[in-house]
Order: sequence, then C-alpha cells, then structure tokens
Amino acid sequence: MGLLIGMRQLGRDLASQKLRTFLTAFGIVWGTAAISLLLAFGEGFHKQILVNSAGLGENIVIAFPSLTSIPFEGLGKGRRILVDEEDIDLVEKGLAGISGEYADTFKLLYNTRTLPVDVSGVRPVFGDLRNLIPQEGGRFVNALDELDKRRVIFLGNELAKEIFGSTEPVGKTVMLLGSPFTVVGVLKEKTQDSSYSGRDKDKAFVPGSTFRALTGAKYVDNLIFKATGTDATEGLKADVIRVLAGRHRFDPSDKEALQMWDTTEGFKFIDTFMLAFRAFLGIVGSLTLIVGGIGVSNIMNVVVEERTREIGIKMALGARAGSILRQFMAETMLITIFSGAIGLLLAAAICAVFPEGFREFVGKPVISPSVGLLTAGLLGLIGFLAGYFPARDASRLDPVVAMKL
Repeated sequence: MGLLIGMRQLGRDLASQKLRTFLTAFGIVWGTAAISLLLAFGEGFHKQILVNSAGLGENIVIAFPSLTSIPFEGLGKGRRILVDEEDIDLVEKGLAGISGEYADTFKLLYNTRTLPVDVSGVRPVFGDLRNLIPQEGGRFVNALDELDKRRVIFLGNELAKEIFGSTEPVGKTVMLLGSPFTVVGVLKEKTQDSSYSGRDKDKAFVPGSTFRALTGAKYVDNLIFKATGTDATEGLKADVIRVLAGRHRFDPSDKEALQMWDTTEGFKFIDTFMLAFRAFLGIVGSLTLIVGGIGVSNIMNVVVEERTREIGIKMALGARAGSILRQFMAETMLITIFSGAIGLLLAAAICAVFPEGFREFVGKPVISPSVGLLTAGLLGLIGFLAGYFPARDASRLDPVVAMKL
C-alpha cells in the first residue's frame, strides 16, 4: 500500500511540472542516444575495416623472392632467389597452409571475344588463404585438378561478367594459352581494399601444375602462407627464411632476399587503433550523458527548493528521512530510466534505417549487447549520482525551518 501511495504521489509531482520534467528527460534522451550511436558506429566501422582488410586474406604472409643485398659465404650481393615447388614442400610443415603463385598475363578467348587476363597458377589451399569463395554452384580448383593437371579455371566475378554477361559461366569453355579450359567457379563478390597484383575480381586462377605444364614456369612469383595462429606467425616467418636461406645460400638477416608482407601486423594495428578510437567515442558520448545528468541534478535541486515547505509538513506529520530520500531518488531514477529507454530506442531506430550505400565505407552501426550494457550501466550511475545529493539534502531538512520557508 505504501509503495502504491508513493507512486501516486510521484506521478502527481511529475505531472505538476510538465515542462521541467520534459526538459530533464530530453537531456537524458539526447545523451543516451549520443553515446549509443557513437559506440554503435565505432563498432560497425571496426567490423567493416576488418572485412575490407580480410578481402586480401586474413592473417596471411605474402613473401616475394627477390635479390640478395648482403654478400654471404663468398657469394656477392645481387643474386636472384628462385623458389620452386620443392622449396615450398620443405617449409610446408607447421603451417596452416602455403601456396606458391605463378602469375602472368595471357589472352583469353570466348566465342568472338578476346581480352588480356591476369592469370595465377596456384595450389588448392590458395582459395582459403586468400578468401576466394566461389558463388553457389561453383568451386575453386581442388586437389585432383592439381594432381591431374586439369585445364580448369576459376574466374573473378567482374571478369566473368565481362566475358559472359548474364550467361551462367560455370561449365562453359574458354581458350587460354591455345588450350580449352572449363570454368569451374566464379568468385563471390567481396570487399577488397588492398592487393599486390590487382583485385581478385578481375583475375583468373588455374591449378599451379597446369600453369607450369603449359608455360614451362619453374619458379614462383611469390608465396602465400599462414600460421596456425597469429601468435605463431613471427616464429614461422623466421623458419621459412631459415629453410630457404639454407637452400639458396643467402644471409637470413637479408631483408631484401625474401621480402615479406605480414598482414597480421595490419590486423593488430587495426585492433589497437580501433580500441583507442572507440574509447574516444565512448568518452565523448559519456560527457554528453554527464551533461544531461548535471541537468537532472540541477533540476532536482530546484525541485527540492520549491517543495521545501511540503517536505517540512511531511516530516512534521511523521515522514522519516529515509522515505523522503527514497521519494526523490525514485523520481530521479524513473525519469532517468524512462528517458534512457527512449534514447536507446531512438539510437536503434537510426541504426536500423542507416542507408545501405554508406555501409561499405563506415560499416553498419550495431548496438551490440556490450554497447547496451555499457550505456545502461553508465546511465544508472549518472542517474543515481544526479538524484542522490538533492535527495539527501531534502531528507536532512529541519521540519520547523522547512515549514517557515
């Protein structure tokens, strides 16, 4: 019964001060929406950067055999390092996957059309390493293709569209290097913001064994490999260099002989940068919410001053300090919780209608459970502090003095 009476009194108090209640609630709504949206956009942006970076391949290392820059064991500098399949087999142990890549540009013919195409000869694992996911109904080159030197080809999605238009490419035959190749798959469209020899959407991929048989190529243009875990990448890079340096007699400390692009370093940088960036957004949003909390505290102080006589009468009639404290705290928390819920719903609505066209650049804003919990926790703390001190002052009033004011 006491709770019901208190809620009725609370409702009358809020209804009697509509403008003040609205302005108080608006500050909390604005602050809650601000921090939720900033954190949501930060999280969406982080995920989009990772998606864009993973278009090249996730946590892979790309090695480019080049020229030695340090004399070693009586051999001069400037020697070209030539890596073949036997070398790759030697360093394969301990890796999640490794593939050499043979690359060149050839004329591809289909019906009356002829166009130059960048073609890569690779192992089957290359598709997994480089995130070359086939569209439904197709596949990447497989182990049997590599073993039997099959003349099969996997096309980038833009290249397939340029060659075949709206016709289904899988199963069709194209001419490459004077030989017929069967299209076994087409790349599923992906976002790729970096590359080392052109975007995958414009390239074609064939089994490495087929490439070597038709072109006579013996040495790879580059190596792609991946460790079983990101923490093992540095050690495996050193192992690869050590093995190849032993076979080709170059100084393992020679950074030019086998140049490496370690994408794991980029992913680590992104994670570190985005953690700091999201922390900054969270601080900015928190300050906005704190400003709203200060507004609530100021308004509650005004409320206490205006209702000093009423408080004095209640205390003279037997109301205890604790009940006065709880009354004002309940009023503050009710406004805070209700306004915070509206702010979260507003932020969620903005995220839901965010234009698709911008998502490729800034990602899709998402109010994740962690964002919701962080916002709710901060909101509760600010609401408590904003209401506690005015409520404490009200509960400590002298009834005799209060009734005279």
